[in-house]
Amino acid sequence: TATTTATTPPQVPSFVRELFGKPVFIMGHDGERLENLYGMLRLSSNADFEERWTLTDAGGAVFFTSDLGQQLSDANGQAQMFDNKLVWERWTVSDAGDGKVFITGASGRQLSAAGGRVQLVEGAGGDFERWTVAAAAEVQAAQPRKKRVGSFLVLGDWGWDTASHGNLFSRNCQSAIAEKMLGKMNDLGDVKFIVNVGDSFYPGGVSGRDDPQWDSKWRDVYPEKLRSVPWYSVYGNHDYHVDPGVCSWNPTDGAQINSDIHDLSRFYMPGYNWFREHPELNLEVVALDLNKFMDGWNRELDYSHHQFWDCQWTACPEACKAIAEARATEAFDLFGKRLEKTKQKNMLVFSHYPTDYFSTVPQFVSNLSRPERHITYFGGHRHNTDKTTVASTSPNKNWCVGGGGGWSCDGHEQGFVVGEIYEDGSISTYEVLVDWRVCCP
Repeated sequence: TATTTATTPPQVPSFVRELFGKPVFIMGHDGERLENLYGMLRLSSNADFEERWTLTDAGGAVFFTSDLGQQLSDANGQAQMFDNKLVWERWTVSDAGDGKVFITGASGRQLSAAGGRVQLVEGAGGDFERWTVAAAAEVQAAQPRKKRVGSFLVLGDWGWDTASHGNLFSRNCQSAIAEKMLGKMNDLGDVKFIVNVGDSFYPGGVSGRDDPQWDSKWRDVYPEKLRSVPWYSVYGNHDYHVDPGVCSWNPTDGAQINSDIHDLSRFYMPGYNWFREHPELNLEVVALDLNKFMDGWNRELDYSHHQFWDCQWTACPEACKAIAEARATEAFDLFGKRLEKTKQKNMLVFSHYPTDYFSTVPQFVSNLSRPERHITYFGGHRHNTDKTTVASTSPNKNWCVGGGGGWSCDGHEQGFVVGEIYEDGSISTYEVLVDWRVCCP
């Protein structure tokens, strides 16, 4: 007679069981925390209520409950959040050594942070699948208290238009983000400037310094306090359509060009490519016009075939293409020079486009990645706010910040990025998002 032996699931490690009922953080291999943000599972460097979880016994397994009251669930091999406490919300937690654990769902797949995304993978058991579960109070108490010397906000693709827009059918998303920005500015109390990566005026830009869109899409949406600091800006593709600067080699002809840092009635943009040093913050800002790479999403094109496709909507299509080419050349020249000459520890570099649009200029991405320089890069154009869809500039950081509520949703992550600058010269960046249901249809 054959004898069958039931497989006994591994016992929950005692160091995990000791945390049952207490607020905990669940941290991946690089220290980022598992987050439930409006029902979206993400990794975050924040340490707020969205990153707090409570573990409870599930009959030899574990329920992971977020501060929002939802359970982590293995939904047929997909990590999601649900209100249930059924078999798909039961997780096996096993010892992975060195105080870390493997978290395995009902499908047999393990929770993983591979690629900077929360996902379930089969038969892995590597570093990306090793998690640290720690008491939230102890983690926060152990964090060093660094003195902050300033902060900044980053926004892009925000100038919603009543007549011409993508799948955002009202200004609700832009307004919700503006409200969050004001709240964050008040919380920080030391915002020095706002980085604007462009597409400020959908669908075609402003025609002059007195264009009424300065009011309807900027001043009437973003409260005066948000406009009490300089908005460091570049042109996005939509900003150029009717702007007189698109057909002129004279930089002063641009409707958004403004070299007076004290003139807060408009953006600060002294040229199409420009830089500004902040020695008091140990920081240099470099702004680049790279609209030549509007079609950089198309990996079949080589460098010579990239062109600014929105020139077709201007009064001078051929001249526009030549000017965009020249401005891109000037941008790379400026960045190269500042990379060598800057005396500041940190560089903030931005253009309208995310790093994955620059596959035909690998030296540019390589320079953004130089380890001896502390460079944080921001782009937009793709209408989401994340650091997972971009080409890596490791060990440095870069973001796509195109989820400003102006045109469409290319993902559920709509909002802006915050940068905090510390006395020791370090910079931390993190996103602040609105409930995606306000924005995305």
